[in-house]
Amino acid sequence: MGAVAYRHVADNYIAVFRHLIPPGVWEAIYVIEGLLKAGLSVESHTVHADTQGQSAAVFAFTHLLGIKLMPRIRNWQDLKLYRADANTKYKHIDRLFSDTVDWQLIAFHWQDLMQVALSIQAGTISSPLLLRRFGSESRRNRLFLAAQELGKVVRTAFLLEWIGSRELRQEITATTNKIESYNGFAKWFSFGGDVLAENDPNEQQKRLRYNNLIASAVILQNTADMMQALRAMVKEGIKVDVAAIGLLSPYLTSNIKRFGDYRLNLERVPEAWIRDSLFAAPAHSFRKPRHA
Repeated sequence: MGAVAYRHVADNYIAVFRHLIPPGVWEAIYVIEGLLKAGLSVESHTVHADTQGQSAAVFAFTHLLGIKLMPRIRNWQDLKLYRADANTKYKHIDRLFSDTVDWQLIAFHWQDLMQVALSIQAGTISSPLLLRRFGSESRRNRLFLAAQELGKVVRTAFLLEWIGSRELRQEITATTNKIESYNGFAKWFSFGGDVLAENDPNEQQKRLRYNNLIASAVILQNTADMMQALRAMVKEGIKVDVAAIGLLSPYLTSNIKRFGDYRLNLERVPEAWIRDSLFAAPAHSFRKPRHA
């Protein structure tokens, strides 16, 4: 069974959550799961994602959970913006809006939406399972339609903020680039390529966790090395721009010997116990003779 590694990377460059998801699945349904996963040592109030990390329903439930979803959206102009009511007009951007919000639908199901959000937060409902079920029953499920409607409101507000703020666009782009950089960094430590040959889900999870563990260890070492270099620069009287330090990335690999150093001394005589154990008996062939 194929799978794709999906990671949440914190703003301190560390991957705090990882999960294997089926290929072709819309990544947005796993955004909430990673933030609420039990055992995390970080609490997130903002989450950045790529285009596939957002949908109207995900905007709705992240909002209800007190999390601000700020994705990088390609072709945002293809998404609809919703006005508060049919009579509301906007002087300069009115043509961006193509539909209105159904506030009555949201109000009627508001208590149910809050109950679902609390259940997700408590862990009694899996957000990926819920969103997949909503997706398969979207036309018949009124609660899903209400979540979609709420998500349209939240996403419209975000898109207006996105359009109007260059600084916000730069921040989101920089953050999502950091996530992509981590994926490339972790991939570098996957010996023999990044394909998981095992079909066992437990082995796949272990492979992913071990990969993240190695990546985290190298991040720690790179950070320590960079701090040592910066202290040496200050000691030598070199001016260090504090603002520039925040732009340094620990995703460095040029200083790492990925396959180690293996030096053979062919002149060295094997120790007695090795010589006696390995070379005492002649080698035997295990091949069966062919019969004519």
